Amino acid sequence: MPATPSRKHATTSVWYVYLLRCADGTLYTGVTTDLGRRVVEHNAGQMGAKYTRARRPVTLVYWESAASRTEATRREAALRVLPRGVKETLIHLHA
Repeated sequence: MPATPSRKHATTSVWYVYLLRCADGTLYTGVTTDLGRRVVEHNAGQMGAKYTRARRPVTLVYWESAASRTEATRREAALRVLPRGVKETLIHLHA
């Protein structure tokens, strides 16, 4: 019987870092492997982040890909501390 592949080799998904614009105009930053599913989850309220539950509907306004969850999480942390104006510039350039 062949050995089960290690988790390291089994997870080759592309990760995404994303920004959502909430109904109150604020921005939310997150990571996922499936942008469409995650936006639906945020808008459904059950699986979305606590922050976005009170600020629905949300709209996906920016995303970038990352090679790993670690890379995505590091980029998410970097985006979170950026001033709002810089985030808005990223969104504008992405559009």
